Amino acid sequence: MPKSKYVLAISALLLLGVVPAQGALKVVKIYDGDTVTMADGMKIRLLQIDAPELGENECFAKESKAALVNLLAKKGTVTLKADPASASYDRYGRALRYIFVGKLNVNLEMVKIGAAAPYFYQGEKGIYSAAMLKAAQAAKFYKVGLWKTCPGTQLVPTKAITTYKAVGTPVPSPISTTVTAPIPSTGCDPNYAACIPLFPPDLDCGDIKALGLAPVTVIGKDPHKLDGDGDGKACTS
Repeated sequence: MPKSKYVLAISALLLLGVVPAQGALKVVKIYDGDTVTMADGMKIRLLQIDAPELGENECFAKESKAALVNLLAKKGTVTLKADPASASYDRYGRALRYIFVGKLNVNLEMVKIGAAAPYFYQGEKGIYSAAMLKAAQAAKFYKVGLWKTCPGTQLVPTKAITTYKAVGTPVPSPISTTVTAPIPSTGCDPNYAACIPLFPPDLDCGDIKALGLAPVTVIGKDPHKLDGDGDGKACTS
């Protein structure tokens, strides 16, 4: 096949959400930003991330799918990896896996480019959870991907993401000037001794415990309002 026709054929496949075969494992269908099907019929739900829903016409859903298409079209052998912190399959029978193209962790890369958010289902902290949370905090801080297009969206890793468009939706209140400025290199709120995610969004002790960060020592202001009695210790019970 002439090169020009080959390129056109590949482009057509990508528009349909189909990725050319690479290596022993082959992705043949992409549904959205976090679900694909392999050539052997196995349906994969990308582990520890959540992307905007196409079926619900959420903000950035089409862009998220396009980002996954582009990542899976890169050169390299496709491999799958499970996580001991998670079940092997979800309730819909989809295999829960990380997808690698060569050495590229596609799940993590989707978070880095703001095409998906970390989702620690039932508080499960996988082997890449720390890297994913840091990547999401950086993407949100620098307004990358959905964090720019859907500014009303909140980052709460223990909950599935819901993306909000700018028009007609509430946007979280800006950080008070009395709170120390966030440190983008770490993604941790400097008002706490532990690496508590930056405010906003507002987290409660349930979220903090699900992330494995309780108890909390307050060393500055308390933007998350975790320390109800003001003794400097929070989320202790």
